[in-house]
Amino acid sequence: MTDQQVQQIRSFNRFYTDLLGLLDSHLLDSPYSLAEGRILFEIASNGECRASDIIETLSIDKGYLSRILKKFEKEGLIERKASENDKRASVLSLTQPGMKVFKELDAASNQQIEKITANLDDSKLETLVSSMTRILQILR
Repeated sequence: MTDQQVQQIRSFNRFYTDLLGLLDSHLLDSPYSLAEGRILFEIASNGECRASDIIETLSIDKGYLSRILKKFEKEGLIERKASENDKRASVLSLTQPGMKVFKELDAASNQQIEKITANLDDSKLETLVSSMTRILQILR
């Protein structure tokens, strides 16, 4: 890989990060960070999961995840129960208030993407989506 290619990829990453506001301290004008939003997404998407599943999926630091999960418990967004398969492990799930917060973040995220792409005609939108699909195929 050439230095120019590295710089082009980094330039795109900076552009996309800025476009979505991912470096803002709060995600989508909510009280939650990007990491917190992703954790809520992972729990909601799986219905139930273990902290170790989140660590593996997001490559997040165990201590950082633990602090976020404690915050979520304090706010009543998640609940823990003992795993039926391994009594040493806990299974995480969203409470009704947690599901409400997740749905609000999910809707705001959808609206953000709709706003970003609103001026694209069908052809450009299809090119964008197929290009993103191709990027995922290449990098996975």
